[in-house]
Amino acid sequence: MFLTITTTGTPERPATDLGFLLHKHPGKAQAFDTSFGTAHVLYPEAEPQRCTAALLLEVDTVALVRRGKGKGRGGAPDAALAQYVNDRPYAASSLLAVALSRVFSSAMHGACRARPELPGEPRPLRVEVPALPARGGADLVRRLFEPLGWSVAADPVPLDTEFPEWGDSRYVRLVLESEALTVAEALRHLYVLLPVLDGAKHYWVAPDEVDKLLRAGEGWLPGHPEHALITSRYLSRRWSLTRQAMERLELVRLAEADDSEVEEVDNAVGAETEAEQKPTPLAVQRREAILTALRESAAARVLDLGCGEGHLVRELLKEPRFTEILGVDVSVRALAVAARRLRLDSMSERQAARVRLVQGSLAYTDRRLKGYEAAVLSEVIEHVDPPRLPALEYAVFGAARPGTVVVTTPNVEYNVRWETLPAGHVRHHDHRFEWTRAEFRDWARAVAGRHGYAVEFRAVGPDDPEVGPPTQLAVFTLKAETETETSTETATETANEKGATAA
Repeated sequence: MFLTITTTGTPERPATDLGFLLHKHPGKAQAFDTSFGTAHVLYPEAEPQRCTAALLLEVDTVALVRRGKGKGRGGAPDAALAQYVNDRPYAASSLLAVALSRVFSSAMHGACRARPELPGEPRPLRVEVPALPARGGADLVRRLFEPLGWSVAADPVPLDTEFPEWGDSRYVRLVLESEALTVAEALRHLYVLLPVLDGAKHYWVAPDEVDKLLRAGEGWLPGHPEHALITSRYLSRRWSLTRQAMERLELVRLAEADDSEVEEVDNAVGAETEAEQKPTPLAVQRREAILTALRESAAARVLDLGCGEGHLVRELLKEPRFTEILGVDVSVRALAVAARRLRLDSMSERQAARVRLVQGSLAYTDRRLKGYEAAVLSEVIEHVDPPRLPALEYAVFGAARPGTVVVTTPNVEYNVRWETLPAGHVRHHDHRFEWTRAEFRDWARAVAGRHGYAVEFRAVGPDDPEVGPPTQLAVFTLKAETETETSTETATETANEKGATAA
């Protein structure tokens, strides 16, 4: 089995830069041992105008059987024969994906010490896979690759060219072309989607496969329209691992979902001023509203749940009143960006003692969240599938139980004021829902009632008389224990009275 990657170039950007990006010299043929055969890298052509790198994988079917990776099912003779006679040496599969990771590891991570500027530059790319198993047909191939920016040609391979009446096989000849992707992005797409299309993994799917999937899918998988299918197939439909991966994807807020890009949408229509000054970005207004609520609560120890790239954490650090700040996010990448943005590595010891950034999912209770006086859920709940909201609710209001909780979320009614937002669209592709003011208040009051909180609502941004503000904010305040107990007793007495009346 093999695939080729081709790029074209100019005198200023020669195509042979592909050698730097792949960390494989165009003038050499190299071989790499794997547990299932030998991977070869060679360049059929290497000119400044056009350069092609080929990855050829020689599969040792006997080695596969000995390692238990090609076993047939059942005890029938044909099953035993299938261990040795199959399509593995000829068709792209999870074995080729493993070889990609083994041979082009640095390229997949976007690393190039010799030419550090190259990995981030999109370039013309053409990927060809002569024989690709496609469980789901050519239509599925297009549904997987086209949302990632590829032009896709997936031509079915006939069972036998001499007998066209036999129809097509389950294999396609795949050609991908793009002008806007980097080599690293292309390799990560192939690493995930080749085994997805094959529909099988030819090695044991261990729990660490979830981490591999999320690393390779970072930046594109959470927003992919077929992310559920991709996750399930990549993990060989192992339900426990699939559920774990989906829950970790659930609250992913990568760079495109953090405040900086939200601002671009939020300010598609700026509030007009007589002085025609640039309006204050909504994200800035939102952070100031959150800080005001936290100041009013007199909280010193604060949780930023779904902290993203650390915008709110940075503002909290500016105020000495906040003595301990814990930022929590499901995205490792977002936390790494936050650490760089906050300059944690160069902070004074005293300042660094005030802040921690940890990875975590709000779909689970977490003992690290207990004992804090206030918590913030800023633009988080709309990224959670509605069936998972009760889990988040309990993790925050039931288990962590801070004295004050500040929640912000978009007001969907205000969307009609965004001239650049198409009708019926949510503000960000990862939003699972956007609530009206009434829906948000109903949810917040129900949460407050279940967990012993009082709740008040505030507007963030221009409060339009017809559609309300662009962002709605709720401040939950934990009631005194005696008040909560009294409320519970009153509810019990009322229920008993109703029961007696009915009797």
